[in-house]
Amino acid sequence: MAKLPILEFPDERLRTKAAPVETVDDEVRQLVDDMLETMYDARGIGLAATQIDVHRRVVVMDISDDNSQPLVLINPRYTPIGDEKDLLSEGCLSIPEHYAEVPRFLKVQLNALDRNGEAYELEAEGLLAHCIQHEYDHLEGVLFVDYLSPLKRDRIRKKMQKRHKQMQDA
Repeated sequence: MAKLPILEFPDERLRTKAAPVETVDDEVRQLVDDMLETMYDARGIGLAATQIDVHRRVVVMDISDDNSQPLVLINPRYTPIGDEKDLLSEGCLSIPEHYAEVPRFLKVQLNALDRNGEAYELEAEGLLAHCIQHEYDHLEGVLFVDYLSPLKRDRIRKKMQKRHKQMQDA
């Protein structure tokens, strides 16, 4: 397994729409394992392949307190259950140290393939539903800052650019 570098906003590669996974093979399973290691190391609860510059429809997440419930979503699709939305403060491994409240559907029906390529579905609500929608957005090239006003998004972009410059100068 390997820890992989995570792309950070405003890197344009984060805007790439991910391609479907044709076959779940050993290469995809290795990608899943590497993504889980990367996510846990970064202390995140979700990671989309797009964030590590692999533009395939693969997501890993684990919202448990002890990292004991990894969830693999290959070629995920979700459907809202009802119209009700909720605001939850979101962060992102690609936009460290920045958070914002984003409206998301309270409940969703998820369809995906697991690590072995087996189809499954589940109903999700609360934090899991929020996380599914957030990571799915990554596969579409959408970031949580896209839900913010242009002023707030630009402020975060400038802070991230300053952060990158400071890291390069160090």
